Amino acid sequence: MFEELLQTIVNLITPQNMVIVSLFTVLLILIHMYMYRIKKARLQKFVDEKIKVFQNVFYISEDAIVLLSHKNEILYANTPAIELFGLKKYFMFTPLPIPYVKVKNEFVSLEDLIEKNIELSEKRMSVFSDTSLLLHENTKEEIPVNLYFNTDYIELNDTQPGTILIVNDLRKEKAMAESAFRHKLTHLPNLAQAQKDLNALYAKLHLKEQKIALVLMDIDNFSKLRSIIGYEQSNVILVKFANYLTYLSHKLSFTVYHTAHNNYLLVLTNINSEKEVLSVVNEIRNELKSFYKIGNSKLHLTASVGISLYPECSTTLNLLDDTFKALSYAEKKGHDRVEIYHPHHAQHGFDELQLYNEMHLALENNQFEVYYQPIVDAHTEKIVSAEALIRWQHPKHGIITPDIFIPIMEKTGVVVELGNYVREEVLKQQIRWKNFNFNPVPVAINLSMLELESEDFFESVKAQLEAYKVLPKLIKFEITEGSAMISEEQTRMTLLQLKKYGIDIALDDFGTGYTSFTYLKNIPASILKIDRSLVINIVTVKEDQRIVRAMIELGHILGMQIVVEGVEDKLMAEKVKELGCDRIQGYYYYKALPAFEFQELLR
Repeated sequence: MFEELLQTIVNLITPQNMVIVSLFTVLLILIHMYMYRIKKARLQKFVDEKIKVFQNVFYISEDAIVLLSHKNEILYANTPAIELFGLKKYFMFTPLPIPYVKVKNEFVSLEDLIEKNIELSEKRMSVFSDTSLLLHENTKEEIPVNLYFNTDYIELNDTQPGTILIVNDLRKEKAMAESAFRHKLTHLPNLAQAQKDLNALYAKLHLKEQKIALVLMDIDNFSKLRSIIGYEQSNVILVKFANYLTYLSHKLSFTVYHTAHNNYLLVLTNINSEKEVLSVVNEIRNELKSFYKIGNSKLHLTASVGISLYPECSTTLNLLDDTFKALSYAEKKGHDRVEIYHPHHAQHGFDELQLYNEMHLALENNQFEVYYQPIVDAHTEKIVSAEALIRWQHPKHGIITPDIFIPIMEKTGVVVELGNYVREEVLKQQIRWKNFNFNPVPVAINLSMLELESEDFFESVKAQLEAYKVLPKLIKFEITEGSAMISEEQTRMTLLQLKKYGIDIALDDFGTGYTSFTYLKNIPASILKIDRSLVINIVTVKEDQRIVRAMIELGHILGMQIVVEGVEDKLMAEKVKELGCDRIQGYYYYKALPAFEFQELLR
């Protein structure tokens, strides 16, 4: 526009108006210069404001950002850069402490990399991902970083390109990633790390004939211990035990993991025998018994231990799972037990995961069937009651016994659904027997701990009995001694409700756990079932006879009815009668029968 106006003025020039036009031209030029300065000032202000914005962005960035001149002098550095490179207060226009960068496993100075980048191509971004910086040769500390630098002209009057350097410090990220594989309390490697390490170890086993052992240790009764000594003291125990295992692992060359709350995994390699593994385990157990004091008192701590060995007892595919199974077997036998997994533990040959996946469908399709094992009067030998036992009629495997699928159900919670199914079937059967005019036969149903812990268990049972119009006295519930002791107070409250409603309670497997008089007094049971393990040698072993007699007398003193389980021949039956039991259950009289066969007996 200004040029067009100037051209118009030139066209108007004549000798008469030369002075006026010249003055007018000068005025236009002055106006143009003034407008240019205003425009430049506005532009400069705009640029300055943008620079301030970018400086603010650089300031709050977590990445270290540095602008370097062509002499590698610092023109700008944000706070993370000042901290990373340890810059002094007045760092502007001072040389950057040039670090070293790992390139193909060798350290090269950053200065050399920048010069090489300039030589190859200006204005080019170089990237070094997941590399390391070596800030000080003396400390040899390697800092994991992502590194970016770009060659460009930083100043308008600069004839030499400078460098924009960005360092993404990965230490926090690496630490967070590593924390996912560490136990938060003891900082030992956790189960996730163990699985990674074991996979790598298994991959090497085929290269040489090597034996390995996995040892899983669980401090017994730790929840109860925590309730006595408190949260902080119990954590001190876990940390101290972890430190002891770490010390021993360095001494004996094994690896230790903290896999769960009070659960530790040891991985032993280059072992020659089962005896070597047991030697290590026993050393730890002996130390555990007296290694912790509160004041002048030593805590007597014990551990349950599960062991699996490769290649003798398990494959690499199942080694860790088999170790957990072995620990479960040890805990079922009581405290301070060691169990080594052997192939006969899995002789049924079923895939547990496959069975678990099929359980819900099996319940929907009525593949489970209730069997009834008669219980006879010890004097008349007539059937006076029965125990409901569950069988799985699998379409592929045939009958699967409860010792195979019940443990899976207990671990996964499916046992609650199964318990509800069994109650429904037993109540339906009671209605059928009533319709057939059979004499009423009380049926005992086994209860799991998970069912008892259900908030609405009592209400659910009451609703079922009312719906089927079955008298409470025709149902009994059996609970094992060990299960009742896990949550004694809660168990007691629920059982009292059932007892008050008219349902009898039986203590099953009595004599296999930690029996105490207080326990017998607090649990409202009216029936005591002596476990078969105590009567299997009762004909020949005097000690067993004295134990069973004492239990029967104790039960009678407490007003309880005594049932002896596992009676398999005439001599055993005669002996338990002689000792004073009230009722007998076992193969000598009857095995567990399907409902229609049990009905024939009732006729």
